[in-house]
Amino acid sequence: MAKRPFNEQVETYVTDLMQERRHSPADTAAKAALFCLSRVYRFAVQLRLTLYRQGLFRHRTLGCLVVSIGNLTVGGTGKTPVVEVFSRALTHNGRKVAILSRGYRSKSNRTFLEKITDKLFRRASDVPPRVVSDGRRLMLNSDLAGDEPYMLASNLKDVIVLVDKDRVKCGRYAISEFGVDTLILDDGFQYLPLKPSLNIMLVDSTRPFDNHHLLPRGLLREPIKNLRRADFIFLTKSNGGAHLRHLKEFIKRHNHHAEIIECSHKPQYLRNVYTQEVLALNYLKGKKIASICGIAAPESFERFLKRFGATLVYLERHADHHRYTQQEIIDCINNGIEKGAELVLTTEKDAVRFPKLDRCDLPVLLMRVKIDILSGHENLHQCISRICFSRFSEVQRTDTSSPTPIERLPHVSED
Repeated sequence: MAKRPFNEQVETYVTDLMQERRHSPADTAAKAALFCLSRVYRFAVQLRLTLYRQGLFRHRTLGCLVVSIGNLTVGGTGKTPVVEVFSRALTHNGRKVAILSRGYRSKSNRTFLEKITDKLFRRASDVPPRVVSDGRRLMLNSDLAGDEPYMLASNLKDVIVLVDKDRVKCGRYAISEFGVDTLILDDGFQYLPLKPSLNIMLVDSTRPFDNHHLLPRGLLREPIKNLRRADFIFLTKSNGGAHLRHLKEFIKRHNHHAEIIECSHKPQYLRNVYTQEVLALNYLKGKKIASICGIAAPESFERFLKRFGATLVYLERHADHHRYTQQEIIDCINNGIEKGAELVLTTEKDAVRFPKLDRCDLPVLLMRVKIDILSGHENLHQCISRICFSRFSEVQRTDTSSPTPIERLPHVSED
């Protein structure tokens, strides 16, 4: 296998420290250093929240429904399928939806010098957001769009998908250029300049808050007590087990007003990455499989494979958002063949980062996953309709002032 880039080696090492997989004296010292850095990070996060709460930094409103979907931890909560199903449900109910993403680890079409010049002369506001999809056509590849925006744009035919770090500017652009009336902030819980009508928090029920430390000692982006900002909390990857009662009690101690909704990620079907052939999940039964993925929580994906009767004979994990080369896929296929694998399986999120291959000696399949509600008597679309439309009606009733015209709103960059 080709040597991994230096930044991925560092990321893997730090992740191993977080997960207590390294125990040498040098690793113990590194953990202590990371803990000190996490305390500094915690102070900075809370200071930023306080400045917004006290009004020293301003929240902006854009006069439309804004749904923020995010989490407290870095990756692994299954956010992208939830964003997709919210977008579908709102579109089905007659809303014109735009998804606003910061395009994590997407490549810029500007040079480093251009970025510095724009920053120095404050020209960032003149650069329009990148349009991944205009609701009719896919406009960018996964390199320029980022993994999640490209995946969302590929699966949602009637939804606009935009990428920009400044999502206030991005939202204005969506409203003025596409006439949208609903904005979904993908990974928006920590984005404070744009005030949401509704804050949706996702919590991975299999490992809710990691080791309870903030970055870089743990995976938390902000302290657990900030759950109180959430209006609704979705427990993802839920299996309805008894441990959820204790998790719910813990969450309620920090946020007594939010409704808690259990949902599961359920595999739907398989699809060939290169031929687009669709196969039923029972195709996996009795098959020997080589698995390759670069996601924050690979264990849940690998459990799915075993659940459907597959035998994992070769396993390859990469850092989250890893961008694959042709040689890496060829190596995975060849290593799988040596172990007796009959096919290669990956996630949908990984598949958008796979390069084209002129020859495949094993079928390369992705697993498509959907979201289902476990608790309550309503399905997910009914739940989303109830959450979004009842909450937006409350906002409209309490806010009697006329929305500021979009074109007159002053520009504000991300702080």
